[in-house]
Amino acid sequence: MILDNTNKARPEIRYPCEWNYKIISKTAGEAVEAAELAADGFKYEITASNVSKHGKYISINLSVEVENEEERNFIFGKLESDEKVIMVL
Repeated sequence: MILDNTNKARPEIRYPCEWNYKIISKTAGEAVEAAELAADGFKYEITASNVSKHGKYISINLSVEVENEEERNFIFGKLESDEKVIMVL
């Protein structure tokens, strides 16, 4: 489904599912620590992603098995509120 000005419908997500977050931080250690804290109690996997052109930022991927939208939003909220996280996608 493509979301644009003509289509306002939200995509349907079937739960349970694996949800992926991209976490951007200043160091790999900070990103991994934030991911582990946010996903504590869930089945998850952390993988390397990218380093910015000048090495100022790094990103990692966090894949988490979530049972519903509430769990998905809970993890996102924990990541978003972590001061070590610059951005969550």
